[in-house]
Amino acid sequence: MPANLTPEYMAADRKFKAAVTPQDKLAALEEMLATIPKHKGTEKMQADIKRRIARLRNEAQRQRGASRGKPFYHVDKEGAGQIALVGAPNTGKSALLAALTNAAPEVADYPFTTRVPLPGMMTYENVQVQLVDLPPITPDLTEPWLYAIIRTADAVLLVADLAADDLLEQTEQVLALLAQANIQLVGQVREKNQKPAILVANKLDAHGAGDRLALLREFIGSRLPVLPVSAQVETGLETLREAGFRLLGVIRVYSKPPGKKADMSAPFILPGGSTVLDAAEAVHKDLREKIRYARLWGRQGFQGQMVGRDHVLADGDVIEIHA
Repeated sequence: MPANLTPEYMAADRKFKAAVTPQDKLAALEEMLATIPKHKGTEKMQADIKRRIARLRNEAQRQRGASRGKPFYHVDKEGAGQIALVGAPNTGKSALLAALTNAAPEVADYPFTTRVPLPGMMTYENVQVQLVDLPPITPDLTEPWLYAIIRTADAVLLVADLAADDLLEQTEQVLALLAQANIQLVGQVREKNQKPAILVANKLDAHGAGDRLALLREFIGSRLPVLPVSAQVETGLETLREAGFRLLGVIRVYSKPPGKKADMSAPFILPGGSTVLDAAEAVHKDLREKIRYARLWGRQGFQGQMVGRDHVLADGDVIEIHA
């Protein structure tokens, strides 16, 4: 089967070949893994990239204690997907992480409290989504590894400070610095260098927040959806949980053995647009070749009807696979 490598993958491959430092090589390999088409024709290539990533990480770990160079960080993905928390100093990213997950970041009313990436798992219904709190993005102090984490994350929550008088300037500066790093935050992805994002307007409880929110909405226009919240008084957090999950562009599919009930506590997480055939492979790789048809129960009105291998699934669908 041909690999059908994308231009984005080829660009990442060129970055790897041109890289000099282990950090740059690792960032390029992670971008290669994120952009390579996922099918049988690239399985060996994916495995090779993963081996090279593991080797570089091990080498970096051994050298980290003795190295006097700049630090490099990586966060392994967990759960249904990884979302990076991005923003200017003191926007409340760490407070959001603490309110939404089981992580315990240092939270203070001064900038640069967060110096290294800190992950936490956010619960949405019956799935876990990984949030990663990052140091603030500024013109002078942002390390290259921070952009590497954002680039390989599945989505971004851009956090803005509704208590700040320079709210618009902060937001525009962060977007400009991301653009310089070839990262474009959008509400709907149409190109490979674009990253799905939500603008989280934090500190809704602050004095004057309503007026600043109106200005922010006008300023951002249709570029990004805006979701007002308050980590301090926990306003809008449940809406943010759902929005974060939807931002990942994945669906939950449940497998039902013939004659038995489906386990609704353990969904298979699949990319949006996945078919019955994709779900069969997720249940067991051998089922991809053996499946004849499936019966489907779901939110689109299906109540056990027979569907073909190419039927596109929706979030919450239950399938009974017949081989």
